[in-house]
Amino acid sequence: MGTPPFFISAEAINLIAEISALLERHNIALEGETGLKLRKANRIKTIHSSLAIEGNTLSEEEVSDIINGKQVVAPIRQIQEVKNAIRVYDIYTHLNPFSEQDLKKAHKIMMEALADDAGRYRSGGVGVFGESGIVHMAPPPQLVPELMSNLFSWLQKSKDHLLIRSCVFHYEFEFIHPFSDGNGRTGRLWQSLILGQLNPLFEHLPVENMVYSNQQEYYDAIAASTKEGQSGPFIDFMLKEISKTLQNNIREETPNKVPNKVPNKVPNKSELTILKLLSDNPHITRRELAQNCLLSENGIKKIIANMKAAEWIERKGSNKNGYWIVNYDLNSQS
Repeated sequence: MGTPPFFISAEAINLIAEISALLERHNIALEGETGLKLRKANRIKTIHSSLAIEGNTLSEEEVSDIINGKQVVAPIRQIQEVKNAIRVYDIYTHLNPFSEQDLKKAHKIMMEALADDAGRYRSGGVGVFGESGIVHMAPPPQLVPELMSNLFSWLQKSKDHLLIRSCVFHYEFEFIHPFSDGNGRTGRLWQSLILGQLNPLFEHLPVENMVYSNQQEYYDAIAASTKEGQSGPFIDFMLKEISKTLQNNIREETPNKVPNKVPNKVPNKSELTILKLLSDNPHITRRELAQNCLLSENGIKKIIANMKAAEWIERKGSNKNGYWIVNYDLNSQS
């Protein structure tokens, strides 16, 4: 069994301790109606984020419609990608992250009707591309079976912390790039599966979303690790993102709380209108809000800032690709 090269930095050690503490604090509700809604919402985010990284342009709402069996007008390939991802995540709990055969099984489902060699290792050369061009040329195809066998052997027998093993596996998987297509989405799925062995809550958190929100940093970490010949930079990046994901989800465990910083304040008419618009369409833009409310964009900007300070709303992701979360209980105004 060959051990993949990696260096565990002092920062990584601190992050492991931080993540472990966050896991102890994380009392995420996984039972009852609230738990079902949370699992469904996070599954939509996970599928949307993982496929969006690969260029799928369907929105979260369209992904949700496909999951719910509604008709969506979109390119056939993109709809197929979503349907395949749904099928894979439906068998999530039955996949063994330490099984190479299960990896091929998941890839076969993920790439059904999308790749002629779904579920089989590639027979040609491939590369990893980022926003600025090629990041990495993968090893020749004749080496792939042995490299993957060695990687799974290490994953099964290594005594390293599962957090470290999940990151190392993810990087080495992308380095090998064993399939002709679908490596990114399969690699992210597999890290989630490995993390699920550490704590089951990782099944219900959109881990893939952290890569979607930081795509260039993700590719930069891969490139830095490739340059150094060891996965330390990628480990540091992923552990930071896992920590941030847990912190964000801890804050979201009570999604409809009334803000406690301003307990005696209630939204005025304009604020309440904006809250309802954000709740109905989390991806709505400031310009669209201004048009709906008959206000200037600067006026909307000030109101949004006040509502964020009151913790009625928060922004997830970038200004361009992010979305709004409404924390204020709109039912209290009905």
